[in-house]
Amino acid sequence: MTVAGDSARDDVILRLEDITKVYSGTVAVKQASLDIRRGAVNVLVGENGAGKSTLMKIIAGVEQPTLGRILLEGQPVTIPSVEAANALGISMVFQELNLLGNLSVAENIFITREVTSWPRGIDHAAQIRRATAYLDRLQAGIKADSLVEDLMIGQQQLVEIAKAVSLDSKIIIFDEPTSALSAAEVEILFRVIADLKARGVAIVYISHRLEELIRIGDYITVLRDGRITGHEVMKNVDTKWIVRQMIGSDAKDFAKSAEHVIGDEVFRCEEISLPRLTGGLAVDHVSLAVRSGEILGIYGLMGAGRSELLDCIIGRHAHATGRIFIGGKEAQGKDTAGRIAGGIALIPEDRQRDGLVSILSIAANLTLSSLRRIASPFFIDGKVEDKEVRSAIASLSIKVADPAFEVSSLSGGNQQKVVIGKALMTHPRLLLMDEPSRGIDIGAKADVFRTMRRLAAEGIGIIFVTSDLDEVMALSDRIAVMSNGKLIAVRDRSELTETDIVSAAARGHGPHKAAMGA
Repeated sequence: MTVAGDSARDDVILRLEDITKVYSGTVAVKQASLDIRRGAVNVLVGENGAGKSTLMKIIAGVEQPTLGRILLEGQPVTIPSVEAANALGISMVFQELNLLGNLSVAENIFITREVTSWPRGIDHAAQIRRATAYLDRLQAGIKADSLVEDLMIGQQQLVEIAKAVSLDSKIIIFDEPTSALSAAEVEILFRVIADLKARGVAIVYISHRLEELIRIGDYITVLRDGRITGHEVMKNVDTKWIVRQMIGSDAKDFAKSAEHVIGDEVFRCEEISLPRLTGGLAVDHVSLAVRSGEILGIYGLMGAGRSELLDCIIGRHAHATGRIFIGGKEAQGKDTAGRIAGGIALIPEDRQRDGLVSILSIAANLTLSSLRRIASPFFIDGKVEDKEVRSAIASLSIKVADPAFEVSSLSGGNQQKVVIGKALMTHPRLLLMDEPSRGIDIGAKADVFRTMRRLAAEGIGIIFVTSDLDEVMALSDRIAVMSNGKLIAVRDRSELTETDIVSAAARGHGPHKAAMGA
């Protein structure tokens, strides 16, 4: 690939030539040629399913190309495994986190290359010291001896980044590295990337946040349907150019709201509290209500207690306190199954860990929460299941060749739609959505947001959590702001400006006193 306006060749550290990847007859990448330059941020962008992650997994040794060749510093190479890629100086921060929850942060950072001392074996103290240095560099605020499963997803993302940085690689691939990070953590990551660039490291950066790409990138390559449709020096492009290359037209307007009528109260929670293991409250006496057909957006920084509140509502924390009412009646079932039966469904933030069973089929994942409804006393009714599955696929426009394929074969955006479909099959009265657009492209976001508006028009109440100001302003009928586990403000969207929202989330007190109701 020759980038317009740049004739230099000696800065190319890795070159892909006519790479093609075929899965079971499906062509994921088609004759893609790409130059990766040292000391630069090489941005890769495209809709979900465009082939970005596949192309990067080929570089990282996770997948092997069907056709084409890879040149590293001018020499042809094969990369048969992740270990081989690491040995060549290539590492990757994957979009779907690749951590072991029952191990410590330090153990995850140094897994398969443990720090040892003779004759004791693994030197855990040395690992913790070295891991702490990498975490401090990221200003992560994470203890190296903490269990990964006890960390929030944004903190786990920082651990993944620390692991990649610790390898001293010549090429580091970041696949959606900021999808779970707060604004402050994003700034820290960008400073780390600038430092890596100054040291001559080649950065490959995948993100769906277009403004972010323009800010950080030096070169940009766009993929659509497995083919490279554009490549340029970043200073020569804008967001409209990127979107046109991605989807063949200007941006889809997901902010347009479907007409919907807001009805009677469908859900209310009173004095919801969740104690932290380390003391204090992760959710601090939160009360709010949602009406049928209403979309309530909850905004807050990482650690504000937003996800924990949704977990309390769906019954994931038995030690949470407070009262929950559905349709005016107090919920009796306090576990997750009881809450689902009562008419509440959750779309979790981490779709891989909490929303899907990756080894099961698309069909099995869709019906996982509604088996009681589609099964007879002794077996699942195949005809009913097939009808329900195909209806969900059509309704949500899930791009799938065969519902019998494993759900892990789908792109991130289509996996998210499967999680939504699974929730909707339970016929909920209240839908909880935790960061519903995390890690999906502009087209898939538009589909998800249109689905939210359509569901509201059908009378479902929706509570969604987001870290994106544009999303909360565009989609919400009312906006709630949380900080340090407390509900700071609940007001109609028209009554709050972006400045009000950010100030309330950051300072922990809002422009109005928090109130429940309309």
